[in-house]
Amino acid sequence: MDLAGKNGVTVNELLQAQAHVWNHTLCLIKSMSLKCAVQLGIPDVIHNHDKPMTITELATAPPIHPEKVHHLYRFMRILVSFGFFSEEEVPGNGHEKGYVLTHASRFLLKDNPFNASSMVLLLLDPVFLRNHGIS
Repeated sequence: MDLAGKNGVTVNELLQAQAHVWNHTLCLIKSMSLKCAVQLGIPDVIHNHDKPMTITELATAPPIHPEKVHHLYRFMRILVSFGFFSEEEVPGNGHEKGYVLTHASRFLLKDNPFNASSMVLLLLDPVFLRNHGIS
């Protein structure tokens, strides 16, 4: 199926349209990753660490089931790519990277007066999603 060139549509426009479809298809992954980070308290754990937190340090802090710790690196990569955390070099630790908060993740801290964690958990609760036709 050759869509390029028909009706004056360029390849770049088609790629942008396809990216738009995939972006909306994958929105649930963004939302559920954010919900999981809030449930695990990852923003507060990183904030309380006072310096970039390595994946090894992070694996021992929140209540992560031992069988799932090996998924933590990929999970954090997702959260970094969505802008909820960023990576910085850990001072005095060679070239090892650690996770730090972004402006967005600061809205998830428990002591922030504008904390959005409760709203994240409410809007992504299975009961709420089911009532809105999302399940």
